[in-house]
Amino acid sequence: MQLTRSFGVFPVSILAAVVAIALWATAPLLAEQARSASPLSLATLTLVAGALATLPLGKSQGQKITHPGWRFSLWLGVPLLILGAVSSYFVGMRQAPASEAALITYTWPVLFVLLSQWTQLGRIRLRSLSGAMIAFAGAALLMLPEQGVAFDDASLNGYGFAFLAACCWALYSWVGQASPITLTPYLPRLLLIASLLSALATLALEGRLSVPSDSALWAGIALGLGPFGIAMVAWDKALRGGPSATIGSLAYGVPILAAALLVVTGATPLDWQLPLAGLLVVSGCLQASR
Repeated sequence: MQLTRSFGVFPVSILAAVVAIALWATAPLLAEQARSASPLSLATLTLVAGALATLPLGKSQGQKITHPGWRFSLWLGVPLLILGAVSSYFVGMRQAPASEAALITYTWPVLFVLLSQWTQLGRIRLRSLSGAMIAFAGAALLMLPEQGVAFDDASLNGYGFAFLAACCWALYSWVGQASPITLTPYLPRLLLIASLLSALATLALEGRLSVPSDSALWAGIALGLGPFGIAMVAWDKALRGGPSATIGSLAYGVPILAAALLVVTGATPLDWQLPLAGLLVVSGCLQASR
C-alpha cells in the first residue's frame, strides 16, 4: 500500500502541479497582450473559455453533496472566489506594473499554507509565520517608490487588487483541499456560473458587454484554456493527491517563471527591485512550508 502511494498517486500529483505551474506562469504575459480589453470583459471571456476547455470533465459524474453548507459553498462561494481571483488579477495588472502585480498575486501559496495550518492544527507554526513575513517583505519592496518619485495612487490600488486576488486563490485552494468531494467534475459549471456573474458585473459597471478584438481576443481565449482552465483541473488533481506542503512548495516557482517571461519578452524592464523581491517571496514561501 505504501509503495503504491509512493510510486503511483504521488508522482501523478507532482506532475499535475508542474503542469498547473507552467500554465500559470504564462498568465501575466497573456494578460499584458490583452491590455486593450477592460478587466471585466476580459474576465468574462476568460471564464467562458475556461468552461469550454474543461467541458469534457463535466461528463463524469461527480459525488453528491448532502451537507447544505457545502452545497452553498460549491454553487455560490467557489464561483465568487474564482470571479474575485480572476477579475482582481486583471484589475491589478492594469493599475500597477505587470511584473509587480503578478508577484504580489503569487504570494497566495504562503497564505494557503497558513490557512491550512490554522484549520488543521488550530495554530500557525513559527517558521510558517516568519516565512510569511519574509514573503510579504518582498511584496512590500515592490511598493517602494523610486528615489524622488511620489507614491502613485493607481499603482497602490493595483497592489491592493493583486493582493485580493492572492487571498481569493488561497481560499479557493483551501476549499479544494477541504471539500468532501473533488471539484474537477463540477469545474465547467463553476466556471460558467462565474462567467455569468462576471457578465452581470460588466453590464452593471460598464453598461455593455463587448468582445475584445485582435490580440486581446486570442490572449483572453488562451488565458481561459490554459491558466484558468486546464491549470485549475491539474491543480485540483495535485491538491487531492499530494501533500499540501509539497504541492505548495512547487507553486513558489510561478513568480520566478512569470517574471522571467515578462523580462525576456520585453513586456517589463528589469531593475534591482524585481529579482530581489522575487527571491524574498520564494524564500519566504519555502520557509513557511518547511
